Amino acid sequence: MAPCPAASTPVSPDAMLPRRTAPQIVNVHASCVAAGNCGILILGASGQGKSDLALRLIDRGARLVADDRCDIWHERGRLWCRPPESLAGKIEVRGIGIVEQPFVAPVPLALAVRLSERPERMPPANQAETVAGHALPAILLSGFEASAPIKVMLALDRLGMGQ
Repeated sequence: MAPCPAASTPVSPDAMLPRRTAPQIVNVHASCVAAGNCGILILGASGQGKSDLALRLIDRGARLVADDRCDIWHERGRLWCRPPESLAGKIEVRGIGIVEQPFVAPVPLALAVRLSERPERMPPANQAETVAGHALPAILLSGFEASAPIKVMLALDRLGMGQ
């Protein structure tokens, strides 16, 4: 997979394309952060730690894209992500509430992180998650493990997209 393109000023997918080819946008229950120019989509059931992992990645230098709901579409050979307008710049912090946070969007997705209570110790290589009908490189991990943010960044490095 090619490196993530450089971020530009935020634009809507409608502004990126001629009207006749506007992409189909799929709203997904997930969170997303950007490490450099690479979007990391965090998927899992409610309470599995999507927002918590996003917050810990932000603490390590990533930027918020979207929390809880993500608008995703495929364009120019890539999956892209942005927050729904009503949730832009907001992240849920359990025990505190909804917190305003700077955000960046849209971003090209580079990695899906599927949260699981019991991920495999030695997973098969080249795992992928189907997102909006397209394959995205993926890892499976426990979101509440202290090492989870480090594992996410190692997975990006392995894909050749680390910072």
